Amino acid sequence: MLKKIRITLAIITFLLVSWLFLDFTGYAQSHFGWLAKIQFMPALLSLNIVALFILAALTFIFGRVYCSVICPLGIMQDIINRLRGYVGKKAYRKNRFKYKKALTIVRIIFLGVFALLIILGMTTAAALIEPYSEFGRIVSTFLGPVYDWINNRLADIAVENDSYMFYHIAPQLMFLPAILLAGVTFLIVALFAWLDGRGYCNSVCPVGTILGYASKFSLLKPVIDSSKCNGCSKCSKNCKASCINYKEHQIDYSRCVACMDCIGVCSKGAIKYSARKPEVAPSVNLKNVDDGRRTFIAVGTIAAGAALAKAEEKVTDGGFAPIIPKEKPGRKRKITPPGSISHSNLEGNCTSCQLCISSCPNGVLRPSMAIATFMQPEMSYEHGYCRPECTRCSEVCPTGAILKIEQADKSSTKIGQASVNLERCLSATEGVNCGKCSIKCPVQAIVMTPVNPGDESILMPIVNESLCIGCGACEHLCPVSPHSAIVVHGHEVHRLV
Repeated sequence: MLKKIRITLAIITFLLVSWLFLDFTGYAQSHFGWLAKIQFMPALLSLNIVALFILAALTFIFGRVYCSVICPLGIMQDIINRLRGYVGKKAYRKNRFKYKKALTIVRIIFLGVFALLIILGMTTAAALIEPYSEFGRIVSTFLGPVYDWINNRLADIAVENDSYMFYHIAPQLMFLPAILLAGVTFLIVALFAWLDGRGYCNSVCPVGTILGYASKFSLLKPVIDSSKCNGCSKCSKNCKASCINYKEHQIDYSRCVACMDCIGVCSKGAIKYSARKPEVAPSVNLKNVDDGRRTFIAVGTIAAGAALAKAEEKVTDGGFAPIIPKEKPGRKRKITPPGSISHSNLEGNCTSCQLCISSCPNGVLRPSMAIATFMQPEMSYEHGYCRPECTRCSEVCPTGAILKIEQADKSSTKIGQASVNLERCLSATEGVNCGKCSIKCPVQAIVMTPVNPGDESILMPIVNESLCIGCGACEHLCPVSPHSAIVVHGHEVHRLV
């Protein structure tokens, strides 16, 4: 029964967290966004005391249930492990594991390097082994386009039947570095799961190491009754964490993920999930491990992930004149979302889980290709602009990298400054009265003034720096291509109008 409960909860969590990275309507985030906020690293970075208390209580009461029920990457490994169970001879499928000694040095090295990278500010590199962000990269990169394609096909069917249940969305813009990173991550994690069950969790993952040593003190845990054990070794052969030493009736609780598989296969009832201490044979030789230095560095974390940006697919104007797609302009400084406060705040708290990028309905957020901020979100306006009424990214961010911001506050937050290039502007170069940037500016920060003093026939745009908030409406809607005549440069620290 315990195993069935664990599997049921894990499946629900896996599907809902995956949906968070795929849903573009905002429904999943509004109802199940809390699942992202209770992931270990997002909760730690955002100092979410309630979430941290819940995770700590779960670990100290039930053991490493986080890794089996809440962590989507851990659940993904269980799914791969289950698929592996259908390959090969039947006897091997059910009895393919064996007890292995913990790779203590490897765990120390990965946790130590992870903490050191964070201390040195190399968060992009440290984030490569953070489980929640790893899962986000994989799902968004490989399942996101499939999800959008299915939605668009359903939208076609709906239109044919005079229904508006579904609507078309722009195809996601694919970035080769993001694909490669997500692909390599998936292959490594999948290979570990295929060959060694939970080997990745118990050797590489820093969250697994932290929670593993905390779970050694849990109230409830699987324990072996040596008086009932007949030494059949089924428990050890079916333990995907390879942590059961049946000969000495010991379980390494720092690696046990509380999957309950051992309880399910024991025909003698020798393993129970209880609070009592295990009965050990006299020959047991317990070894003390100095764990203090491994756990004290568990306070710092961040991750770099991968993300996808959405782009509108435009080929021709009315089927006649070809449209030249816009290209990303050279910016003096990158632009970060309203609510991120500053570049340093975003870089120091962002786990690059790409939830904000997946949720952006305007195609503005995309992964950074810069080495220092690789795969963290940045803004660009080739395919849309940051609409004043939209606060989606601040609503879904689980780490505090983008703080919750209200619509009224967003309209007064200066994330960047627009600048006109008169060498490209149609008013100055071709004598055309365009004025589209001025008309579309939501804060009326662009005024049109005569190109030639005293001649009101041709007007050019002038940006009022005190009013401009850097939303990018002017840059996106400027008819000049491939580079707009007006470009937004980001502010290192956001300001208020």
